[in-house]
Amino acid sequence: MSSIKTHRVFVTGYGIVSAFGNSWQECREGFQKKENKVIYMPEYTKVHELKSYLASPVLNYEPLQELTRKDKRSMGRVSLMSVHAAKLAMQSAGLILDDGSISDLVTNGSLGVAAGSSTGSTDAIVSMAKLFIAESSDCNANTYIKMMPHTIAANIAIYFHIKGRVIPTSSACTSASHAIGYSYESIKFGRIPMMIAGGGEELCMSEVYVFDSLYAASRKNSTPKLTPSPFDKDRDGLVLGEGACFLLLESEESMIKRNAAPIAEVVGYGSSCDGTHITRPQNQTMKEAMELSLADAEISADKIGYVNAHATATSFGDIQDSIATNQVFGENIYISSLKSYLGHTLGACGAMESLFSIMMMNEKIFYPTINLNEVDKECAKLNYLTDIINIDTDYVMNNNFAFGGINTSLIFKRV
Repeated sequence: MSSIKTHRVFVTGYGIVSAFGNSWQECREGFQKKENKVIYMPEYTKVHELKSYLASPVLNYEPLQELTRKDKRSMGRVSLMSVHAAKLAMQSAGLILDDGSISDLVTNGSLGVAAGSSTGSTDAIVSMAKLFIAESSDCNANTYIKMMPHTIAANIAIYFHIKGRVIPTSSACTSASHAIGYSYESIKFGRIPMMIAGGGEELCMSEVYVFDSLYAASRKNSTPKLTPSPFDKDRDGLVLGEGACFLLLESEESMIKRNAAPIAEVVGYGSSCDGTHITRPQNQTMKEAMELSLADAEISADKIGYVNAHATATSFGDIQDSIATNQVFGENIYISSLKSYLGHTLGACGAMESLFSIMMMNEKIFYPTINLNEVDKECAKLNYLTDIINIDTDYVMNNNFAFGGINTSLIFKRV
């Protein structure tokens, strides 16, 4: 039996649309201020049963100016932000030039797309629902395109005329990390030389309602700058955010051939499923995802210098997250949750937090969990970052866990 040839996989570009801004420089400035982007949302008070009125929106968002009316017909807000972030990633990687010309590599089948979100655009879903409830609606042929689970992947592929494989990854909070993981594997095993991978999410009151009904959304409505507070003993739940983020992944051969500059190397990916409860995470299978990622990277746990925790500030999730991390790394591992700044961006968080981890590793400056005043005694002992710190490490890990009991773990290496 012949052995399968594998390829090294590198990150050569990134693009982000976030509440901090649309560049790493703006995000870095936001982290340095150690202040979140959470605000009070007065429109949420209109829903009688909803008690959480907080979010971290992308304020005054402006889509790409070159989008035509025809382009926009099939794009809801989540697709607009995702197409934007995907373009920034391809520009960063040198596949789209300053004059707007697009490399043949984008359109000749060399590039694929892996992307996902928790859902499509919910205003389109509302329009479709009215068709059945009120027997009249403003929905049209594009309504489903905006609301379908793979709306991001489809719109990116169509807008940029991408001919390679498309992998939709609609798995809630692991959508983007799944996209990166599956893209990494596709390139590693020689199925395609390049992938644009990530995810997006647009704010929707319905998603806030879901978490609020589970007593998992923060109700600190009068103090938005003090929540969410992952791992803190007084945390009271998550705050939802929005945005999009994409990484351009490619094989070493492709990168060298086109003289691209690497940002980091993807060396490990692990994924597992709890197989028990749809919304109650389990530390054992979280641990297994991390161990699978370490095994894939062929490194020992002590090589990891920092873990970006999924930690959303829910009472049970943070505890399980910390226990699993402690079981793999012990109590000295540096860890923080950057959801304390931008909220939980659901389908986008896996890519955003992977990007943040990579950039912190490259700059050797790591940002803490804000609003962490006293670690919950139920959380396992770890080296929780509460201030900006210098760490010199060659490896970082980003973990994400989602409804459905889905666990992902990614490892990036400094180049």
